[in-house]
Amino acid sequence: YFYTVEIHGRTSDVKRKCILTSETECDVTDVLRNVKETYTAHILSVMPTEMDNFEEPLFAVSEKFTPYSQTLIGKPEIKDYSQKGSKLSVVFKDPLTPYILPNGSFQSIQDIFQHDLEYKLYYWKDQSSGKKDVTTKSRKFEVSVDSGKNYCFYVQGIIPSRRENRNGQESTVLCTSVGRNILDEYGTEVFIIIAVIAVAVITLAIVLPVVLCKRKKAKKARAVREKELLNGV
Repeated sequence: YFYTVEIHGRTSDVKRKCILTSETECDVTDVLRNVKETYTAHILSVMPTEMDNFEEPLFAVSEKFTPYSQTLIGKPEIKDYSQKGSKLSVVFKDPLTPYILPNGSFQSIQDIFQHDLEYKLYYWKDQSSGKKDVTTKSRKFEVSVDSGKNYCFYVQGIIPSRRENRNGQESTVLCTSVGRNILDEYGTEVFIIIAVIAVAVITLAIVLPVVLCKRKKAKKARAVREKELLNGV
């Protein structure tokens, strides 16, 4: 069989893609430019011997698809972040879409959804489960945090007007490293172990010389007694 994909829009003309292909995959992104239109894909199946026939070919129809309401929102990319005093700043980039602009670059999610798109920053104190969040329509967050404490965070795109697929994919989780010490890094258990080892070393340093001194004195006294006994004999 050879296949041809027809894209039917609710209010737009039929567009054909991948005409008489033997492949079982077809990229139809460039004919879905009207992201608020509702589309269906008709996949026509044609046998080579019947290409000249006028009978309607076999076909299958996809489910309806509206890009504006059904597209999954990808991961934002964290460009830069810093924690200075009690301020945590996070700068990020929009996820890109498959739509290509005339200059060859890809349109971003922000280009398409504009005011409908929001971003949420989730942040929490390192090694803590208490999570806070703030929302913005820009590409930068600035939040107040405890000075000298490390924080972890991630960013997620949100489209509140949607009934489904409201939340996008989460960005990579990153953590700041302000004033990080061994107690922050490894926890109280390691600190206790180090303290026990230090006490043991100090105790050994004090006890060992005393023991050696006593042994030396005892050895010397034993030698004196042995000498006196020999002289007496």
